[in-house]
Amino acid sequence: MRHPGPVSDDALAQLHRLRTPEGVAATALAAELMAQGLDVLPALARLRSRVGAEHAGPAWELARLRARARPVFGADADVLFLTADTLEQAGRPALAARRARRLLSGEVDSAADLGCASGTDTIALARAGATVLAVDTDPLARELTAANAEALEVADRVWVVAGDAVDLVAAARGGEVAGCGAAVLDPARRAGGRRQLDPDRWSPPWSTVATLLDRVPHAVVKVAPGLDHERVPAGVEAEWVSAGGSIVEALLWGRAVSVAWRRASLVRGDDVLELTADADPGPAPPGPVRGWLHEPDPAVIRSGLVSLVAADVGATLVDPTIAYLTSDAPTGSPWVSSYRVDEVLPFNLKRLKALLRTRGVGRVVVKKRGSAIEPETLAGRLRGPGAGTATVVVTRVAGAPTALVCDLSDR
Repeated sequence: MRHPGPVSDDALAQLHRLRTPEGVAATALAAELMAQGLDVLPALARLRSRVGAEHAGPAWELARLRARARPVFGADADVLFLTADTLEQAGRPALAARRARRLLSGEVDSAADLGCASGTDTIALARAGATVLAVDTDPLARELTAANAEALEVADRVWVVAGDAVDLVAAARGGEVAGCGAAVLDPARRAGGRRQLDPDRWSPPWSTVATLLDRVPHAVVKVAPGLDHERVPAGVEAEWVSAGGSIVEALLWGRAVSVAWRRASLVRGDDVLELTADADPGPAPPGPVRGWLHEPDPAVIRSGLVSLVAADVGATLVDPTIAYLTSDAPTGSPWVSSYRVDEVLPFNLKRLKALLRTRGVGRVVVKKRGSAIEPETLAGRLRGPGAGTATVVVTRVAGAPTALVCDLSDR
């Protein structure tokens, strides 16, 4: 949910113009000129001559945003109404659809999107069969959601209204909020351009999150990936989802849809792999560095399920406090990235540089965990004239600062 701020009358007026037949035609022409690869200034000049200055600028900007959105939104991007802010904040439609399917399991057929922004979750819920109440304090967010629901032909299932999530959640009764049997909440976790690490400073704050999860069993809340596990209420499943080596969302599931203690989910193309535990599995055992180093997926680390992966691949931790695993053999597990360990030495810059020069290494990728070094800075200092490559992992092993030289290659 975006923290409400002053909404420019110009922004609303531009959106209204873009939704008219003239605005739609102008945006289509802008997309056509963009596809032809014309330079911006000549293309805009041609666009102004055809549709007028009033439509040209907004149409060009919308066509540009749709082009940026296409890799993630697919064909939907060609009709969506977007702003730079809402595109940056919008989640992946495939993940929104996944959330909607799970949230609406059972007999729930209505949902409240508490902070609808540009309508990504609203549309996913409507497509999954729900009647959706889209709520936001921001007039532009409401207009965008209504426009996108109409553009994607789900407007007959969507009602967009002004409202404050704090008040609606406080009034929730009988397992419903705003008369709906399910709810999605995405608190704003930035203010003034800075990330808010304290959940009590989110908008709406943690108290509203906790109240929603307590009063509405069919609920899902998007939270910060670094949320302290101590914050997760009893009976609420916490899930971390990763793609391409990064956490893309962290979720708290209401008690009616929770089926595990923690869940790690890994997006791989059109598939999502899942790893779950019904209770805290505890830490993996530590052991000496062996022939292979394994870096668990961030969803596994955040969810506290490293020991499950360690047991599956026959690995131990290099240090009780560090989420690097080690084993005697490589593994095909999708839950780890693996590196062959060629050298293990106490971390010492002079000694490390000498070793790399001796082995003919010129280009180095540096990874770190449990160390204050800056990987890019260290990689620059280790770069040499050789043609070989290596991955250098700076970490702690049994409490001692250590460098692991991995995947050495002489060319």
